[in-house]
Amino acid sequence: MKNWKKYAAIIGVIALLAIFCLPMYFALKGDFSQKAFMASLFTVLFVAVMCYVILMLFKYLSKKKEEKPETGGIKNIIFDVGQVLVDYDWETYLDSFGFEPAKRERIAKATFQSPVWDERDRGLYEEDVYLKQFQELDPEDAEDIEKVIRGTGGTIHKRPYADTWVKYLKSKGYHLYILSNYASYMIDHTKKELTFRKEMDGEVFSCYVNQLKPEPEIYQTILDKYQLKPEESVFIDDRPENCQGAQEQGIHTICFKDFKQVTADLEKLGVK
Repeated sequence: MKNWKKYAAIIGVIALLAIFCLPMYFALKGDFSQKAFMASLFTVLFVAVMCYVILMLFKYLSKKKEEKPETGGIKNIIFDVGQVLVDYDWETYLDSFGFEPAKRERIAKATFQSPVWDERDRGLYEEDVYLKQFQELDPEDAEDIEKVIRGTGGTIHKRPYADTWVKYLKSKGYHLYILSNYASYMIDHTKKELTFRKEMDGEVFSCYVNQLKPEPEIYQTILDKYQLKPEESVFIDDRPENCQGAQEQGIHTICFKDFKQVTADLEKLGVK
């Protein structure tokens, strides 16, 4: 390529010299023709003007290119799992037990709406310890709470686009990762809904590192573990506080609302 440009430049210089020498040629030629001289002079002036116009246009386009923001530097796409690649629907799941309203509300507050539910994702203790903590929040319904907790894998359902989307991004050469608050019990009981994991280049589940989003340590964990540069990475999560946590570590973020929105936002970052 470099040799081609070199030869083209040499040919261009020779052509320009030839054009600019035309008036002198006709002026010194024995059979001087005024028409030929004027034509050659016009050619020289025309070429000079066109060269100037092309030069100015080149400078203008180069300046516009420099001013255009960089949008194609994303190499790594980091996914949350819940409400991004899968549906997490605890309410429909809890309704399936047919509890009367007051009891349903008590169990919901003792399980899915309790701080213990989030801490379960941290993975500091065995599942039975968390079960006991849930039951202590509502001793009256301890037996039913156990039934609910044992079946919580039923709250997770893979979204229709998940596998196709992940495979498409993989085919485009992007490195794909998971960063998710997820309990080990849930991982074991939702494997059939997490088939997209096989396309991932790496994973950080909260339960295995004892860290939770939006704590800064968990973002640093995935960056360090897979040697990712934050400026080359984008994190997709449905919770604004988790996105904020990633932003504070220098990672690009997209707060997931729906599939159409997230693909449009990815395109703005150069991911197509």
